[in-house]
Amino acid sequence: MNIRERTEEIEQMTLSKLATHACDTAGRQFPEEEDDLRTAFQHDRDRIIHCKSFRRLKRKTQVFLSPEGDHYRTRLTHTLEVSQIARTIARCLRFNEDLTEAISLGHDLGHTPFGHAGEHALDEICRMHPLEDGSNAFHHYEQSVRIVERLEKSGKGLNLTAEVRNGILCHTTGKQASTPEGRIVRVADRIAYINHDIDDSERAGILRENDLPKDITAVLGHSKSERIDCLVRSVVRNSTDGWIRMDEPIQEAFDALHTFMYQSVYVNPQAKSEEVKVPLVIEKLYEYALSPQNLPEDDRKVAEQDGIRRAAVDYIAGMTDPYAVKLFERVYVPHAWNAM
Repeated sequence: MNIRERTEEIEQMTLSKLATHACDTAGRQFPEEEDDLRTAFQHDRDRIIHCKSFRRLKRKTQVFLSPEGDHYRTRLTHTLEVSQIARTIARCLRFNEDLTEAISLGHDLGHTPFGHAGEHALDEICRMHPLEDGSNAFHHYEQSVRIVERLEKSGKGLNLTAEVRNGILCHTTGKQASTPEGRIVRVADRIAYINHDIDDSERAGILRENDLPKDITAVLGHSKSERIDCLVRSVVRNSTDGWIRMDEPIQEAFDALHTFMYQSVYVNPQAKSEEVKVPLVIEKLYEYALSPQNLPEDDRKVAEQDGIRRAAVDYIAGMTDPYAVKLFERVYVPHAWNAM
């Protein structure tokens, strides 16, 4: 018995009967020899951490576009906070922590530059100019799956397990994930972003702690740590059957908090003033990327196989905020003539 097999045996003995066991995975897109040290889900986690798309998350907007300050969240730090919350819930419920972590780390790989403003701009482009594969919309969760299946490793993809890919695809809206671990990530994502967005909004002077409605803080808590602890405990109490949920009063207060954040921050003119510039930047970069010679080599290969519009969207979606701004400036902003 090798180390992987021993780990799989320990999972069988210690995890909930409702957990997803690594030895029972539905498998990968392409068969491959199993690792003798790591389970399939541990292997997936490591592949995600070491991929280029994961590293680029450190330069992508979470809520505030290019904030000046070292302590604002980026898409990468958001991902790590989701992973921490999701792993805590999975551990308490005796579900598969490795699978939960892999889904958490991969769930936002497909996010665009400039946060949801960039996503909305690419979505509008896809609606006006449907892609060659028939797509007429852009969603970051679908792009995350495309990255791990098609774009990473020069077109080879990461060859992840079906359970991880399903959890990534179903982490935000629509159909629930097929595993309890995937459903945990969906809840953990929302717990993480609402609470750290409050923290960043206070740091930016958009909110003060006292601005939060008193009827909400009376239920959820008066600080970020209190609220997260309350929400996590509620999920653990109510989710032993594998369907991840909170107590009804907690859920109602949490939904009300989301509504408050939407009205106070997510559409706040002060917080989002720079985002009005994003559609123009994305549109002009798209026009630039429609010429194959302007694409990186890997994206040119995508253009040959999947079409130039598909490749252009992939290229832009993968950009970091600074890269997109610098490319826009290089292509479209006049520079002083140098006689030398």
